[in-house]
Order: sequence, then structure tokens, then C-alpha cells
Amino acid sequence: MRPRHLLKILAAGAVFASALAVQQAQANPTVLFDLDNGRVLEHQDAFKRWYPASLTKLMTAYVAFKAIADGEVALNSPIRMTKLASSQPPSKMGFKPGSVLRLDTAVKIMITKSANDVAMAIGENIGGSQEDFAARMNATAAQLGMSGTHFVNPNGLFSPDQYTTARDIALLVTALRRDFPQYQPWFSIEGLSIGKKKIPNYNLLVGRYPGATGMKTGFVCPSGYNMVGTATRNGRTLAAVVLGEKSAIARADAAAKLLDQGFGTSMTASVNLAGLQPYGDTLAVNDMQEEVCKKQPKEAQSEAAPAPDAKAPKSPWREKLINPKLVAVSLGGATGPVPRAMIGRIEVADTAPESGKAANVPVPAWRPDRPLPVAVAPVAAGMQGDQPVKVAN
Repeated sequence: MRPRHLLKILAAGAVFASALAVQQAQANPTVLFDLDNGRVLEHQDAFKRWYPASLTKLMTAYVAFKAIADGEVALNSPIRMTKLASSQPPSKMGFKPGSVLRLDTAVKIMITKSANDVAMAIGENIGGSQEDFAARMNATAAQLGMSGTHFVNPNGLFSPDQYTTARDIALLVTALRRDFPQYQPWFSIEGLSIGKKKIPNYNLLVGRYPGATGMKTGFVCPSGYNMVGTATRNGRTLAAVVLGEKSAIARADAAAKLLDQGFGTSMTASVNLAGLQPYGDTLAVNDMQEEVCKKQPKEAQSEAAPAPDAKAPKSPWREKLINPKLVAVSLGGATGPVPRAMIGRIEVADTAPESGKAANVPVPAWRPDRPLPVAVAPVAAGMQGDQPVKVAN
């Protein structure tokens, strides 16, 4: 071979290798797997740390379901909106502090609307505080083998110390379906109605992708657009985890293509999620702030489903659902037992001389890693509706 031809080949190879390196560097994490047996059909950067955004709420739901199973709370237990919960930024419901809703209602709103205020209220009421609930989330993550995950809040609002991986999210999705199958229909709700207001599901596959069964979306600027999409066809249930897309449409399209790939072929794999070995950079957390929120207009920086745009390319995920199946939700109706973590948080009138106003002082509450205090048992037995009996201190 002539030297000149060899140089051309080497140069072309160098260009290809460079382009491939750039493509791999820019690739976002994905995992496609079979929910029935855990077999991994496709994966890319599955162990790369990423900000979970509202995919965090999948863990909040798991911890809530576990609290129900353990008898700490019931579906109709009261979830009271706190000042901290009410102060959370959108997406939110905007309930005022002191508002009360049932736990099952709260979880449905958190999953469908991705409401940050409601997620925080669930965490505070079940955990006793944001910090204690986050500790539960991390303990649960460890139990599930989510070795690349750390939580600091129940709603997924940005924190540099809150991160996960596509593989860990896949483990969590598997655990939700395995341990709490009775709640799976909540993840496929097409929309909610509260009064005259209608709230669509941010998951654009629900109601549009054939066989779609959920599960959750997430967005903050540093994470980009995240998504878990699940679907069932011909007796097979597949799940696609997609992290770091640049729009709500792009994440839905990416998840749909992965699912199509899985359903359209007789793909088999010898490795399952638990056996998938770490690879790549597993320490640095990717940050898409510059790419997503400084190169797109403000109206595009939203978890909400985008409004139809005549100039935008046609997409089945932009189609408006005709007669979506709405689940009615409302405040009130919380007649079940108060969450155990809230037992003992009695209101004590403490008049501040300088203001003349009464302050509510919480008394330390029960913790799930300790036995229920004997002195508190009569209080728990004396609860009426969604109001604890007030005890003089």
C-alpha cells in the first residue's frame, strides 16, 4: 500500500475515532430491561452519576408504601402541609400550610403532577422531618443495592449531594413492581381533576404509547430531562430508563425507541441488573445546566408537557389526549391514623412577649429505628379522625 493511501486511511480513522469519542462523551445514560426477569437488554453509561430530579419521587413512593406495609400509616392517614412543604417551588399544587389530604391522594398527586410541595409533605409526615425521611431513603437505597445513589430530599429539587445512576433507578423500578404491585395502576394515571381543574400526567407515553403502564419523569436544569417508561405487550413488560435528554419530547421519544427496540426483536441477555458490573466514570456527577437552561428559552425549561407548536416537528407525544381518564382528588377525607412519626408532635402555646403571638412548638417524635414509646401509646389510641388528642405537658 502506498504511504499516501496509508496516511489517508490513518487520518480517516483518527477522525472517526475522535467523532466516536465525542459521541460517547456526550451520550446520556440509558437502561432497557425486562421487568419480569431483570434481564438487561441494552445499557449505556448505566453507572454514571446523574441528578435524579423528580425520579426521586419513585423512592419517596417506595418508602411511603413500605410505611403502609409496616403499619406506620394507612392509605387514609392525614398528610398535613407544613410551611416547608408549602414553600417548595413548582411544580406544585399550592396547598396552604395546615391543609390536610389523604396519603393515597398525596401519592397519586406526587406521581402524576410531580408536585414538589406534596412530596415534601409526605416526607415530613412519614419521616418526622426532611432529614429523617432522607435517611430512610438512603437506608432503603442501600438495601436495594443502589450503590451509586444518595438522597437529601423527597422531591428531587436540585442539591449537589443528591444523585443516582440509570442502573440504580432500574433497581428501584424493579423493587416497586416486585414489592408493591397493588400500587402499579397509580403510575399510569392519565390525569387528575381537582374541582374544575384538570392536571395531565407529565409522562407523555401514558395514553399515547401502545401498552404504556407508567412510570415517572423528572427535570431540573442540571439533570436535563429524565424519564422511566414502562410498557406491556404480548405478556412482556419492559422498562426504559433515560437520563439527560434536552426536552420533554426528546425523553419520551428516546424511551419509546428503546421500548420499540425491545418489543420488536427477540432480544436476550445473560446479565441481569444485579449482575451488571460497574464501568466508566462512576464518581463525577454530570451537570447539564449550561446545555439545557442557557441554550433554551425559559418556556422550554419545564417539567410540564409542552404546548402544541406549529413550527415544531410532528410527534405522537405532542398529541392531546382525547377524553383522558381522570382521577378525582381533593383535600380532606383523612380519617385514618396519624403517621407514627407525627405522634407526640403536640401543639404547645408558647406566647412570645415581644410579638404577642402563639408559636407552635413540636415535641420530639417517634423514630422508626426505636420502639414506640409506652407513654405515647395512649395518645395513639386516643386519636380521632385526622386530629391528634392534645395532651397537656
